[in-house]
Amino acid sequence: MAKADARRSELLDQLADHVLKDGLMNASLRPLAKAVGTSDRMLLYYFEDKADLIGAILDRISERVTQLLEQSAPQKPLPMEELTPTLLQAVSSDAFWPYLRLWLQMAAFSADGDPVFKTAGERIGRGFVAWTEAQLSAPDAASRARDAAEILILIEGSVLLRSLGLEDVVEQVFPPIREHD
Repeated sequence: MAKADARRSELLDQLADHVLKDGLMNASLRPLAKAVGTSDRMLLYYFEDKADLIGAILDRISERVTQLLEQSAPQKPLPMEELTPTLLQAVSSDAFWPYLRLWLQMAAFSADGDPVFKTAGERIGRGFVAWTEAQLSAPDAASRARDAAEILILIEGSVLLRSLGLEDVVEQVFPPIREHD
């Protein structure tokens, strides 16, 4: 059983790399199998069905996002006014772009009614909110929850506007943070 779990994990890493590079437009069984050098039947050996496969790939990608976020995490909880620009700078980096591009694709599929992407998007979004709450200092849990929700909304708006070429609009509210030499 451990060998099958190891192979499943290896496939997930390869599939996550592929989806991050090529997006979700060709995320059906045959193209995914071809991308990792196996057959669609073999993928179905490791995953219950396409929904299970896509959900697992997105969960693996979400784990990677959390690892990237951890690199930007403050050493101690911060007030919203301090945490927001830090997170906006992190997600504006080149390292985050493949994840954000994928997030926008997921949102489009979800908006079209795809239940797989809606379920995965909700799970990932709620995970981000929970992670953000843990980084916030606020007087109480309700304030932390509200502040985390507001940060998610600000970041999502920023990502959407940047993807549409409206960086200048975002920068009117959140100027880029310049590193000191």
